[in-house]
Amino acid sequence: MFDFAKMKDYCKPYVIAEIGSNHNGDMELAKKMIDKAKECGADCVKFQSWSKDTVFSKKVYQDNYFLSDDYRNRTDYTLEEIVDEYHIGVKEHRLLKEYCDSVCIDFNSTPFSKKEADLLVDELNVPFIKVASMDLNNIPFLKYLAGKKKPMVISTGLCDLADVSDAVRCIRANGCQDVILLHCVSIYPPKDEETNLNNIDMLRNNFNCPVGYSDHTLGTIAPIMSIAKGVCIIEKHFTLDKDMVGWDHKISADPEELRIICQAADCGYKMLGSYAKIVNESQERREAFQRSIVAAKPISKGQTIQEEDLDYKRPGTGIPPKYYNFLIGKEAKRDISYDELIRYEDF
Repeated sequence: MFDFAKMKDYCKPYVIAEIGSNHNGDMELAKKMIDKAKECGADCVKFQSWSKDTVFSKKVYQDNYFLSDDYRNRTDYTLEEIVDEYHIGVKEHRLLKEYCDSVCIDFNSTPFSKKEADLLVDELNVPFIKVASMDLNNIPFLKYLAGKKKPMVISTGLCDLADVSDAVRCIRANGCQDVILLHCVSIYPPKDEETNLNNIDMLRNNFNCPVGYSDHTLGTIAPIMSIAKGVCIIEKHFTLDKDMVGWDHKISADPEELRIICQAADCGYKMLGSYAKIVNESQERREAFQRSIVAAKPISKGQTIQEEDLDYKRPGTGIPPKYYNFLIGKEAKRDISYDELIRYEDF
């Protein structure tokens, strides 16, 4: 379950399966997606809370501008009809929240208006407020959301550094100090060279807050690599079938990909381990693999040791090779046979 106090850099990443509108307006499909996300190991499923009145203006509907290739060349659907079909109403929000509670997975959704934020925060008590990058420059909306006094998780994809700075300043000035930034590239999908995972470090260093990653790449490489960058959240679009008609199915993770990401989140952060140099091997194993100083040739009692008289072989139970200079010029107290480990007491 989401706990902001545990959302720190290099923690076990909290995995959000971004269902968005991939339920295509079908609540039974949405429940199946919740079940599968839970089975794959996700910590949270997230939807999008909008209606045809809160996401687009009349101009967009008049232009009939489609964001998805699935619809761009179709004449049997208008954008307004699609938005109306895919949106989830108040009743559906309550149903999905109740269902998530019943299967023990966090429910959340991105609000696109104050009314939707009120529903999510005041009634459904979502654990954090997710802000889409399209709203990062919507200062009046950010002020309203910050006043809810909930942790805020903010995608940064569509905005430059100045926009991010203005947004963080606004949120903190209006009562919310619990901020997580998500590095994001809002191209669907971005090229490898556009993914810019180094921005994770940049955001962390500039804004002194935990940083996560919202992924729009194809496959699992980028979210897995983000774990090495110490992200506290991984958000990935999720679908049951990439071939379904809809806005985001093609760039979404299918169940097998989500399972891989969740498994990586579960064990990958452990592999990062400690910044301090720690030797985990036992002393016995170290001695078996390291080397000691041995006689490169027979050495007679009273002989003065030269560097060419020494060699270095396993096991590491004798004098370490780094002390070879200590032996050069010393006189042997006994005969030492070829390949025999040399001891301090031999001189």
